[in-house]
Amino acid sequence: MTREDVARLAQVSVPVVSYVLNDGPKNVSPATRDRVLDAVDRLGYKPNAAARALRRGRSDLLGFIVPSIANPLFASFALEVERAAAARKATVITVSARAGQVGVALERLASHQVDAVLVATGLHSADVAAVERSGLKAVLLNQPSSVPGMPTFSIDLYGGVRAAVTHLIDRGHARIAYLGPADGDPRRYSGWADAMTSRDLTLGPHIPADFSRASGREAIDQLLELPERPTAIFASSDQIAIGALLGLHRAGIHVPNEIAVASFDDSPDAQFTWPPLTAVHQPLREMAEDALELIVSGTGPTERMYDAQLVVRESTIGAPGV
Repeated sequence: MTREDVARLAQVSVPVVSYVLNDGPKNVSPATRDRVLDAVDRLGYKPNAAARALRRGRSDLLGFIVPSIANPLFASFALEVERAAAARKATVITVSARAGQVGVALERLASHQVDAVLVATGLHSADVAAVERSGLKAVLLNQPSSVPGMPTFSIDLYGGVRAAVTHLIDRGHARIAYLGPADGDPRRYSGWADAMTSRDLTLGPHIPADFSRASGREAIDQLLELPERPTAIFASSDQIAIGALLGLHRAGIHVPNEIAVASFDDSPDAQFTWPPLTAVHQPLREMAEDALELIVSGTGPTERMYDAQLVVRESTIGAPGV
């Protein structure tokens, strides 16, 4: 059904239908307004929110692409985006897509007639091309590098990791292992490596681990087989760290007295592990606010690098009386 169908049944012009549905000019008589609303009910007409948004020059229906909604960090990010969108009377559809699969996610979102999309999945070149082909207004979140022509909001991963590793060094640790993907974002690895070499420390072992709890637990099995055990671990995500904490607990190793653990993300789980995780905090709420303001209102910066703050908890400093 279209507005033309509603206008025909209500015996009014299409602009009058628009006035009624958008609560426009008040010179429409109550009787005419009632006829239009009755026609809407009888026909089951539902306004196309995306098309209405385009006519008004603003977005009401948005897509949000994350690597995995099952990851607590991205689940929390989705909630922040939804909260920021709701404050601006917009609706968000969230879908999961790993790098290299963003084009498929865009097709799904296009079928829902979204007007704009936020992308928090790291983009391969094919993904960038897919975003450009889609014709959708796009904002990139948490990206390793900017993409010409697309607003990009990212986090200082390098600085955040370096601060966490420096914290471990300042606590007296000289052998600090790195748990993270072998081919992951180089900024996290570089933050660890540069913090170590800046204090003339030999790089500790890099044990490959993907961003999962199971991989973090398995990494501990490899770590415990080393001839010289590190006294601290930096895990490149909370999920790796949580798995590592379980592995250390099962091995009877006290955290942090025997091995301290720090991580990156500060997801909602970080403060509820035992011991609670020292973690680099990602400012998801601030990023979501800036992205939604740019998409909906067209105001604010189109590129920003956010500081990543270290939140110190018991996994590196110990709990009082323990």
